Amino acid sequence: MTLRALYDLPAPAKLNAFLHVIGRRADGYHLLQSPFVLIDWADRLHFERRDDGRLQRHDLEASLPDDDLCLRAARALQAASGTALGVDISIHKHLPWGAGMGGGSSDAATTLLALNRLWSLGWPRARLLEVAARLGADVPFFVGGSNAFVEGIGERLTPLEWPQTAYAVLKPAAAIATQDIFTHPALVRDTDPVILLGSFEEAQDTGQSTGQDRGALRPARRAPQDWVEGFGRNDLQAPAVLQCAEVAQALVWLEARFGNSRMTGSGSAVFSRVGASGEPMATPAVDLNQGLPPGWVVRMCRSLPRHPLGDWAR
Repeated sequence: MTLRALYDLPAPAKLNAFLHVIGRRADGYHLLQSPFVLIDWADRLHFERRDDGRLQRHDLEASLPDDDLCLRAARALQAASGTALGVDISIHKHLPWGAGMGGGSSDAATTLLALNRLWSLGWPRARLLEVAARLGADVPFFVGGSNAFVEGIGERLTPLEWPQTAYAVLKPAAAIATQDIFTHPALVRDTDPVILLGSFEEAQDTGQSTGQDRGALRPARRAPQDWVEGFGRNDLQAPAVLQCAEVAQALVWLEARFGNSRMTGSGSAVFSRVGASGEPMATPAVDLNQGLPPGWVVRMCRSLPRHPLGDWAR
């Protein structure tokens, strides 16, 4: 029986527990280290197979750019596989734009995972990761299927066991251009590297096969407890605060309520850990929406143990 459609597939967001810039390559790309943590705030996507080879996207709520990452992902997989099939992609966009939460990259990853099944390609995860790496730095993580310690320019993945953690996530109205952050003179580019036992780099040293096409297939490592509780910093936060007053305001707003705050990715969303990791979802003593400026969005979230479609590729 031919599969004709897949409906209501999630594309979850991520938070960067910390984000360190440890260097810069000769080609200008920055070298990063960051634990990426999946959370239960997600876009929802629908896919309907086409037999005419056309690739079309339909925006069910917010309007997306004409040629977004979903269409680019579909086009890349179509070209790489040589399939004559096409697809209609419909998107319920729930994740905010310009947040540093990986929304567009997650949509692209869900597209790759869905079309691998809808087009009956049967590709292994390693082969999908090769396509994902050409689409953007965050896309391989979402294809990888689990929380991960991400290194290099986003292609090196060490799966992490991350304890269930509650977060308050706040997105101010302003958005920040990622390029403006990475070119800002205040950006620190020489943070000392951290070493995770069994990470990509250690596996290289011991001679294991750990190319970017194998990164998400190694056994998961338990995240150090201090990573979960607020180790390190986001090196992109300082230049973001200098460029966008709303990021600074959002950090102070969450700090006052939960005693900690940090920006995720290149911003502008910020988050706080709420209660001890592994405990039930904390209930704030105050209404989080009380006094929130117009256009700001706040949401209580939980970390996810795995990507909801993590078993769709092997």
